[in-house]
Amino acid sequence: MAEVHVIGEIVGGKGFASGGLFCKWTVTCGSAWRVLEGTVEGQTQVDSPQDGENFFWSHPIDLHFACKGLQGWPKIQLEVWNQGLFGQCELCGYGFCHIPTTPGTHQVECVTWKPRGSARDQLSGFFLGGAPQLRDSSAVVSSSSRCQLHTVTGGQVIFNISVLLRNFDRYGIETGQSAPT
Repeated sequence: MAEVHVIGEIVGGKGFASGGLFCKWTVTCGSAWRVLEGTVEGQTQVDSPQDGENFFWSHPIDLHFACKGLQGWPKIQLEVWNQGLFGQCELCGYGFCHIPTTPGTHQVECVTWKPRGSARDQLSGFFLGGAPQLRDSSAVVSSSSRCQLHTVTGGQVIFNISVLLRNFDRYGIETGQSAPT
């Protein structure tokens, strides 16, 4: 079987309107993929930066996959949340990005969004707090469901990801790596 190693970190975020942010993440993949080692979901710590602009989480990601085919290439699904002064949590954005398909080190910026909601939802959120959320988070990665949503943009989550591919040449897949001499 071909193998993919993903090693990196969720560096942080930028462009979010509020402070005290943390990120929940999940790695999903197709049925032809199997996780050999590593944790496929997690949560960063809360960061409340002084400048209010850039958030730093430096949360590690280390996964090892085996695959029978390219369909269902792994992707990272994430939710960014704000933790208020009294411990209440409010959604700041959803997002997803594919793990890069080429070997090497990559910086990936994942743009986030959140449901806009109705005028009533917006008014309620302004006075009482809270934000509209998806009933089913699978809509984040499903393009057919996502295109029907009315959303507003959030910030960006930044990843540094290194991808190592192994045994792809045995299955006739060119990866851009040169063969050892």
